[in-house]
Amino acid sequence: MLNEKICKKRDELNKSIEEKKDYEEIYKLSVELDELIAEYYALKV
Repeated sequence: MLNEKICKKRDELNKSIEEKKDYEEIYKLSVELDELIAEYYALKV
């Protein structure tokens, strides 16, 4: 489930980069992705 969220967020981030969206939006998505990845690793420990 968390893995799916990470994949979706990564795809959303990549799409926003490809579409040259506003920096703030790209940064926000990047931070959200980082938080999901950190949560994933915390569960693996």
